[in-house]
Amino acid sequence: MFRDPELFHFIRERFASVWALELLLLMRGDPDRWWTVADLAAQMRANETLVESALAGLEVARLVERAADGGRRFAPADAHMAELCGRLAVAFKERPVSVIKTIATPPDKLKGLADAFRFKGGST
Repeated sequence: MFRDPELFHFIRERFASVWALELLLLMRGDPDRWWTVADLAAQMRANETLVESALAGLEVARLVERAADGGRRFAPADAHMAELCGRLAVAFKERPVSVIKTIATPPDKLKGLADAFRFKGGST
């Protein structure tokens, strides 16, 4: 899938859905803007409940911060996470199917695929 294992793990650990990734990339496009849930819902053509749920996950992932008034903005916890977001944006633009598969494939299927290629030493 990815030649970049760090990016692969970042995607797997931080994004529950492709939709959440697209929401983050929208916010990343205007990093100084504080977004309301209504603004994000309108931009993403989604309902506010879905936006709130995705934002909650992005906050836990330490990619978005919340203001006292409820506004949110793109704010990775550190420079390394910001750099990973940039690499992710490029990967999603250049190889969207790979990114989508990384998010959508259940962890058990990925483990099974990895195990299939593991060398079995000795006799069983």
